[in-house]
Amino acid sequence: MGIASKAEIEIGEAWDATSIGDPASPASGVVHLWRRVLHASAAELNSCYALLSKEEKERALRFRRERPRRDFVLTRGTLRWLLARYLSTAAQDLSLHNTRNGKPFLEGENDLCFNVSHTDGLALLAFAKRRAIGVDVENMGRETEVEQLAERFFSPTERRALRQLSGEKLKEAFFRCWTRKEAYIKAKGDGLALPLDQFDVSIAAGDRDALLATRPDPAESARWTISDVFLGPGYAAAVAVAANEQNPSRPA
Repeated sequence: MGIASKAEIEIGEAWDATSIGDPASPASGVVHLWRRVLHASAAELNSCYALLSKEEKERALRFRRERPRRDFVLTRGTLRWLLARYLSTAAQDLSLHNTRNGKPFLEGENDLCFNVSHTDGLALLAFAKRRAIGVDVENMGRETEVEQLAERFFSPTERRALRQLSGEKLKEAFFRCWTRKEAYIKAKGDGLALPLDQFDVSIAAGDRDALLATRPDPAESARWTISDVFLGPGYAAAVAVAANEQNPSRPA
């Protein structure tokens, strides 16, 4: 499997996951994105709950508050529904697990890579063939100490860029930076083992190639592309995808 040009990776708009239909599996180099509003009727919630495994249902019931429980059920149920459509199987038959760093993966032989993120009111799901992928979505309406968080976690390059901004522009740029970094970490599957200050991303709006530098291996930045995902006012989101195809295997 060779390394493709970043320009060969096609990232389209996010589709509405409540109007799924029967999507064809993503073509090579194409990223499919789906958004799911996390407000649903009791019937929709029950339908998603019915798709979950025994372990997932037990996990859902461990949430003491209704909203986190509902968000988990809708997000995980939607993930199972989409995977079932892509793989032409029953959603209940899928064997979903999480790595020790929390990244979901599918047991068994297939070439579909995926990732999921949810925030207050919205979930984002991404799929690609034979390419590691990660997504992150954040609700920008919540109270966040953006300057303190940036100084604590971001790289020197990112902090210098953010210091030039203030007010709403600073908040928007912070969330662009945060979602791009989180999407990359999730795509890599390293979790907290990959410090946020070990790589630089752009804070500019609409950047389709936002990974600027990686350390200690500078060549790593050529192996990934990070792009914004537009989900509507009030949300920031990003997707990171590997430029090279790979044979998916059971993650560590």
